[in-house]
Amino acid sequence: MEEEILINDSKEFITLNEFLKLANIISTGGQAKWYLQENEVYINDELENRRGRKLYPGMKVRVEGSTFLINKR
Repeated sequence: MEEEILINDSKEFITLNEFLKLANIISTGGQAKWYLQENEVYINDELENRRGRKLYPGMKVRVEGSTFLINKR
């Protein structure tokens, strides 16, 4: 089952760092670097560890056994 992460219509993308905060996986942006070193995050089934990676609507993120779909509001 996929959960949706909605981004504002005014934004073209969000970064992986922003996603981790929106998904309540981390509480501050400073935790992203550490989190990505210690945990596997997949974007469209490819392992990713760059916190600045741009996520666009339609992309899927898999982390901690959950799958999220990026969408616009």
